[in-house]
Amino acid sequence: MPNTKSAAKKLRVSERNRMYNRFWKTRVKTEIKKVLAAIEAKNLELAEQLFSQATSIIDKAVRKGVLHRNNGARKKSRLARKINQLKAALVSEAPSSP
Repeated sequence: MPNTKSAAKKLRVSERNRMYNRFWKTRVKTEIKKVLAAIEAKNLELAEQLFSQATSIIDKAVRKGVLHRNNGARKKSRLARKINQLKAALVSEAPSSP
């Protein structure tokens, strides 16, 4: 329980920011999970489309100060690496024409 007016305001602001940050972090995690699910299903086209959406959401979270820019870059890089691994796997699985 806050003892001063400023402490009460700090509590209100802190709670508001917590909810705002939670909203954006949840959104980022959801988009990442969608991309990973498409990669697990080996659906390259869908994975690339979802990757584009996830990148946009991650960049917005970085712009809003919810994520540090390096954290956003790391998340995007890891997703891109997994998509590239999927591309390589699909190319190597494809039968070569005689």
